[in-house]
Amino acid sequence: MRRFKAVVFDWAGTMIDFGSFAPMGVFVEAFRRFGIETTVAQARAPMGMPKWDHIRAMMDDAEIAAQWQANYGHAPTDADVDEVYKVFVPMNEEVVTRYATLVPGAKEVVDGLRAKGVKIGSTTGYVRSIMERVLPVAAEQGYAPDNLVCADDLPEGRPGPLGMYKCFIDLQVYPPQSVVKVDDTEPGIAEGVAAGCVTVGVALSGNHVGLTVDELAALPEAEVDRLRRRAAEALRAAGADHVIDTVADLPALLERLDAEA
Repeated sequence: MRRFKAVVFDWAGTMIDFGSFAPMGVFVEAFRRFGIETTVAQARAPMGMPKWDHIRAMMDDAEIAAQWQANYGHAPTDADVDEVYKVFVPMNEEVVTRYATLVPGAKEVVDGLRAKGVKIGSTTGYVRSIMERVLPVAAEQGYAPDNLVCADDLPEGRPGPLGMYKCFIDLQVYPPQSVVKVDDTEPGIAEGVAAGCVTVGVALSGNHVGLTVDELAALPEAEVDRLRRRAAEALRAAGADHVIDTVADLPALLERLDAEA
């Protein structure tokens, strides 16, 4: 492949955990332990951010903030975020491996890219203690990227570019235009945009649709197309240069872009 030296993949909703389910129930339960009722929709809204920032964004939701004010007599503070985060992380560590199945076609895509000399990087909104649970499960299925940048590895996470800069160094690849970032969330796409990479949004396997493989397959094509268009619109608004259904569609896109170079 002439144009691209590396592809940097997100994890949940992109390479594993079709529908991005692992954190959802944990966010809801973590807030419930503080007497706050939240919805899965509220939990999904900031998806892709580092998890501390995700909790902060949830607390900024007007309904959640009002509950916190009523329960504790003040608007939620960063110290309150710290307390919820302390509950969230160990809970997420316990459940994440249940949702670590590779997205169909993910291993084949990676094997094909490596055969063409393309390096495989990864970034995530998960902290390293969570990813330490995920990595061996992914490896057992044949997926072991050349690097991993977690949300707590650097002073600033998504949507800033530092995680991608770390990938450039780890993988020894440049310029940014020779690197592709693949993600199912707006913060993950924004991470790639900020670093100057080619960005590819993943519509159907990710957070915006939030369905399992079987649930998606059971829908009428017209409904699938509606969900696809809604997800694609959000990802393009975040800066995605291209949008595909799942990572299984990535090779065809990269071959076309390489031929156009």
